[in-house]
Amino acid sequence: MKRTAVKGVTSLLATCLLAAGAVLTTSASAQAAACGSGNFCVWTDVNSTGLKIEHSNDDHWWEGDMAWHDSSWANHGISGPGVKDHVKVYSARDLLGHVTVCLAPGQEVGYSAAANDQGASHTWTMNR
Repeated sequence: MKRTAVKGVTSLLATCLLAAGAVLTTSASAQAAACGSGNFCVWTDVNSTGLKIEHSNDDHWWEGDMAWHDSSWANHGISGPGVKDHVKVYSARDLLGHVTVCLAPGQEVGYSAAANDQGASHTWTMNR
Protein backbone atom coordinates (compact mmCIF):
# COMPACT_ATOMS: atom_id res chain seq x y z
CA MET A 1 0.00 0.00 0.00
CA LYS A 2 2.80 2.43 0.87
CA ARG A 3 4.57 1.79 -2.45
CA THR A 4 1.46 2.83 -4.37
CA ALA A 5 1.26 6.09 -2.40
CA VAL A 6 4.95 6.84 -3.05
CA LYS A 7 4.52 6.07 -6.75
CA GLY A 8 1.51 8.39 -6.88
CA VAL A 9 3.41 11.24 -5.18
CA THR A 10 6.43 10.73 -7.46
CA SER A 11 4.22 10.74 -10.54
CA LEU A 12 2.41 13.88 -9.37
CA LEU A 13 5.72 15.63 -8.63
CA ALA A 14 7.10 14.73 -12.08
CA THR A 15 3.93 16.03 -13.76
CA CYS A 16 4.16 19.33 -11.83
CA LEU A 17 7.80 19.80 -12.75
CA LEU A 18 7.09 19.15 -16.42
CA ALA A 19 4.20 21.63 -16.33
CA ALA A 20 6.39 24.26 -14.65
CA GLY A 21 9.08 23.73 -17.27
CA ALA A 22 6.52 24.19 -20.05
CA VAL A 23 5.34 27.47 -18.50
CA LEU A 24 8.90 28.76 -18.19
CA THR A 25 9.68 27.83 -21.78
CA THR A 26 6.53 29.52 -23.03
CA SER A 27 7.31 32.70 -21.08
CA ALA A 28 10.85 32.92 -22.44
CA SER A 29 9.61 32.36 -25.99
CA ALA A 30 6.93 35.02 -25.60
CA GLN A 31 9.52 37.56 -24.46
CA ALA A 32 11.84 36.76 -27.35
CA ALA A 33 8.98 37.35 -29.79
CA ALA A 34 8.30 40.85 -28.42
CA CYS A 35 10.29 42.32 -31.33
CA GLY A 36 10.45 40.22 -34.47
CA SER A 37 13.68 39.12 -36.10
CA GLY A 38 14.95 41.71 -38.56
CA ASN A 39 12.96 44.52 -36.95
CA PHE A 40 13.50 47.66 -34.90
CA CYS A 41 10.95 48.17 -32.13
CA VAL A 42 10.03 51.18 -30.02
CA TRP A 43 7.79 51.21 -26.94
CA THR A 44 6.13 54.12 -25.16
CA ASP A 45 7.07 52.79 -21.72
CA VAL A 46 10.21 51.45 -20.05
CA ASN A 47 11.36 47.83 -20.36
CA SER A 48 9.54 47.15 -23.63
CA THR A 49 6.03 47.87 -22.38
CA GLY A 50 3.19 50.12 -23.51
CA LEU A 51 2.35 50.87 -27.13
CA LYS A 52 4.80 49.46 -29.69
CA ILE A 53 5.80 50.14 -33.27
CA GLU A 54 7.83 47.60 -35.22
CA HIS A 55 9.72 48.36 -38.43
CA SER A 56 11.97 46.51 -40.85
CA ASN A 57 12.64 49.71 -42.86
CA ASP A 58 13.28 53.40 -42.24
CA ASP A 59 10.43 55.52 -40.91
CA HIS A 60 10.72 59.25 -41.43
CA TRP A 61 7.79 60.09 -39.16
CA TRP A 62 6.46 58.08 -36.24
CA GLU A 63 2.76 58.87 -36.50
CA GLY A 64 0.07 58.52 -33.89
CA ASP A 65 1.01 58.32 -30.25
CA MET A 66 4.63 57.31 -30.80
CA ALA A 67 6.50 60.49 -31.80
CA TRP A 68 8.14 62.01 -28.71
CA HIS A 69 6.72 59.26 -26.50
CA ASP A 70 9.47 56.64 -26.86
CA SER A 71 10.97 55.11 -23.73
CA SER A 72 12.54 51.78 -24.75
CA TRP A 73 14.05 50.38 -27.95
CA ALA A 74 15.24 47.08 -29.45
CA ASN A 75 17.28 46.38 -32.58
CA HIS A 76 16.68 42.83 -33.78
CA GLY A 77 18.19 43.60 -37.18
CA ILE A 78 20.05 40.98 -39.17
CA SER A 79 23.80 41.51 -39.64
CA GLY A 80 25.93 40.66 -42.63
CA PRO A 81 28.43 42.18 -45.07
CA GLY A 82 27.04 45.39 -46.55
CA VAL A 83 23.82 45.17 -44.48
CA LYS A 84 22.39 48.21 -42.74
CA ASP A 85 22.08 46.73 -39.26
CA HIS A 86 22.43 49.70 -36.88
CA VAL A 87 19.47 51.97 -36.09
CA LYS A 88 19.68 55.71 -35.45
CA VAL A 89 16.71 57.47 -33.86
CA TYR A 90 16.28 61.18 -34.61
CA SER A 91 14.55 63.87 -32.56
CA ALA A 92 12.56 65.28 -35.49
CA ARG A 93 10.67 64.05 -38.53
CA ASP A 94 12.50 63.31 -41.79
CA LEU A 95 15.65 62.18 -39.92
CA LEU A 96 16.36 65.73 -38.77
CA GLY A 97 17.39 67.02 -35.37
CA HIS A 98 19.90 65.17 -33.24
CA VAL A 99 20.41 61.41 -32.82
CA THR A 100 18.76 60.43 -29.55
CA VAL A 101 19.88 56.79 -29.50
CA CYS A 102 21.85 54.50 -31.81
CA LEU A 103 21.49 50.76 -31.44
CA ALA A 104 23.84 48.05 -32.67
CA PRO A 105 22.36 44.75 -33.87
CA GLY A 106 20.91 42.79 -30.96
CA GLN A 107 21.02 45.78 -28.61
CA GLU A 108 18.03 46.52 -26.40
CA VAL A 109 17.65 49.61 -24.22
CA GLY A 110 15.02 49.38 -21.48
CA TYR A 111 15.33 53.10 -20.66
CA SER A 112 17.61 56.04 -21.31
CA ALA A 113 16.99 59.35 -19.54
CA ALA A 114 18.81 61.22 -22.34
CA ALA A 115 16.66 59.65 -25.11
CA ASN A 116 13.33 59.32 -23.28
CA ASP A 117 10.43 60.96 -25.16
CA GLN A 118 12.82 62.42 -27.75
CA GLY A 119 12.44 60.25 -30.88
CA ALA A 120 10.32 60.98 -33.94
CA SER A 121 11.96 59.08 -36.83
CA HIS A 122 14.63 56.45 -37.47
CA THR A 123 16.90 55.05 -40.15
CA TRP A 124 18.92 51.88 -40.64
CA THR A 125 22.63 52.47 -41.22
CA MET A 126 25.80 50.43 -41.64
CA ASN A 127 27.51 51.86 -38.57
CA ARG A 128 27.08 54.17 -35.64
